[in-house]
Amino acid sequence: MARYTGPKFRLDRREGVNLFLKGERSLGPKHPLERKGAVPPGQHGQKNTHKKVSDYGQQLREKQKVKRMYGILEKQFKNYFTLAAKKKGSTGETLLQLLESRLDNVVYRLGLAASRNQARQFVTHGHVLVEGEKLDIPSYRVKVGEVVSIKGKMTHLLPPLDKNAKISEWLEKKALAGKLSRMPQREELDPTINEQLIVEYYSR
Repeated sequence: MARYTGPKFRLDRREGVNLFLKGERSLGPKHPLERKGAVPPGQHGQKNTHKKVSDYGQQLREKQKVKRMYGILEKQFKNYFTLAAKKKGSTGETLLQLLESRLDNVVYRLGLAASRNQARQFVTHGHVLVEGEKLDIPSYRVKVGEVVSIKGKMTHLLPPLDKNAKISEWLEKKALAGKLSRMPQREELDPTINEQLIVEYYSR
């Protein structure tokens, strides 16, 4: 499957926010948003900051931001939206819940990987177990109550475990394992995401 393999910080600059695509490096002082501000990449990036963005442009950028944040391609992202639209309740919130329940995202949220990219690599290389069984599908939707863990021999690749690190309230963690205890509520998810813009984009 095709996937973006270019500079990750370039995506941060394009969306004007930190997408946390490079683990600890995304939090450092050398991040381009810290040095250059939210200026789009390219020689005309500075000029584009003064243009008024249309409603469609805002919707598109929000969709692109979330898609890149979770490392998903367009077709798969649209499939998530279609599935969310068929379920009862808020389509936007359901979409975010579907994205958060992806196996690679759960591994990342549990602090077992420094970034979603690293979490995806762990999964595709067969280093992640779900209910004790190897599962190498990053898009697998983790069900409530399922235990996710890392193979013991892979512990040397894990980021330093911070005992004081805060784990999302909808997850439970013990050592190198954790589980999805319940589906997250909207107020527990990224406040910088405006999911309504994504709903409007696909509802055109």
